[in-house]
Amino acid sequence: MISWKLFSLLVYAAQWTVLYSAISISIGFVMSAGICSATLSRNRALAFAGKLYVSFFRGVPLLVQLLLIYYLLPGVGLDVPSHVAAIAGMALCTSAYQAEILRGGFASVPRGLVEAAEMSGFSRLAIFRRIRMPIAVKLTMPALISEAIMMLKSSSLISVVGVVELTRMAQNLAASTYKPMEIYTAAGFVYLVINLVLVALGYGLEKKLRWGRI
Repeated sequence: MISWKLFSLLVYAAQWTVLYSAISISIGFVMSAGICSATLSRNRALAFAGKLYVSFFRGVPLLVQLLLIYYLLPGVGLDVPSHVAAIAGMALCTSAYQAEILRGGFASVPRGLVEAAEMSGFSRLAIFRRIRMPIAVKLTMPALISEAIMMLKSSSLISVVGVVELTRMAQNLAASTYKPMEIYTAAGFVYLVINLVLVALGYGLEKKLRWGRI
């Protein structure tokens, strides 16, 4: 067992894990809408660019992406804090995965609804915002929640660029207390609790969407 003081340090670091993950996932979701639209575009160049983006960020491990961003930006004259580089790396990565998830959702939107909206005089942007996007999100909510959980767990990788979050704090405490088993077990427990809360929130949101309360 570890002391409450050590455990409280892990809980404190977990708050940063949740914050970095939430910001990255949110930014990634906004980006994914544009990326998905690009991949589905009738413009071949735009569609190719979107697919290339998705292929790159899904094909290259997140750890490599983080290291590239962390060392590349200073090389081109952009000296950004490590937490900014971490958030950027995670957002770019998750946006590619979320774009593919949304692409499946858009493909499932009934064509009749879109045609009816077009006949009613809705612009493409209005159809996207008021019909296609809401339906796609509703259909893909379980997959989006799963992606959020995966990104939260993957956030442990940002420790390699100097960001102090749950995993980095556990590493520091394990090195200073010589209690790696106890420290890492406690860290794993904290990760488990966070993920269970996220699953519960996702289930509640999915249930509300299913009943049309959002």
